[in-house]
Amino acid sequence: MQKTTSCPSSQAPIAFIGGGNMARALIGGLVARGISAHTIRVAEPVESSRDALVADFGVAAFAAAADAVRDADTWLFAIKPQVMRKVCADLSTTAQMARPLVVSIAAGITSNQLDHWLGGKLSVIRAMPNTPALLGEGVTGLFANAATSAVQRGAAQALLASAGATVWIEDEALMDAVTAVSGSGPAYVFLLAEAMQSAGEAQGLPAPVARLLAQQTLLGASQMLIHDDADAAGLRRRVTSPGGTTQAAIESLQAGGFEQLIATAIAAATERGRALAQAND
Repeated sequence: MQKTTSCPSSQAPIAFIGGGNMARALIGGLVARGISAHTIRVAEPVESSRDALVADFGVAAFAAAADAVRDADTWLFAIKPQVMRKVCADLSTTAQMARPLVVSIAAGITSNQLDHWLGGKLSVIRAMPNTPALLGEGVTGLFANAATSAVQRGAAQALLASAGATVWIEDEALMDAVTAVSGSGPAYVFLLAEAMQSAGEAQGLPAPVARLLAQQTLLGASQMLIHDDADAAGLRRRVTSPGGTTQAAIESLQAGGFEQLIATAIAAATERGRALAQAND
């Protein structure tokens, strides 16, 4: 896994197709790290969102994708999977003339599908960031098709690194598992936080106190996972004293099938990603 401070070339225009939260996170990260806002173009159909992008970042915003991609070397698709085929079809003639590096953050859409919808024989990178990217603390799984050069891989990695760490996946079939673990993963943590707060309140803690205890516990534990040399299992054993309160809690979770529930959840999310790709064939 890598967390780089390099940036894409400040001279190469980048077009974002879609200006939602994830696009905003990436744009904000690029601008903060020295990329000129004048080289960033965004296609966003909602006028109020376009106005906000211009006001917040100083980028150029367009209603039509065809206007945003003009002369851009990199096209980043940040739109819903359900509309990807039509948007790509509308841009296919331009894509075949411009031969851009194509990056997609849409879940369940394969590199082959993107390449086919854009006319074929393009450099395509499939990326899966997660919502902590909004704070610059995300992680992105990346897969590049065979047409993508080492230079293009580097450019895409620098672009996505504006949102956090990056990791390359060499087998695209595993991208659905990346989506299930990290793309959907923040929701699992939020659900755990909800459950911890509710349980604390049930034991008599005031809601604000239970909320803060859950928040800071999850934050501190995450920092330990990142900065301690021990793996998750080792850290768990370290804080689980024999016969203590933590052991009682862990045994209760395991008796309820906690690990199997997580495995089942991630398998379900992985399968849903595969189904999305099949539905768009």
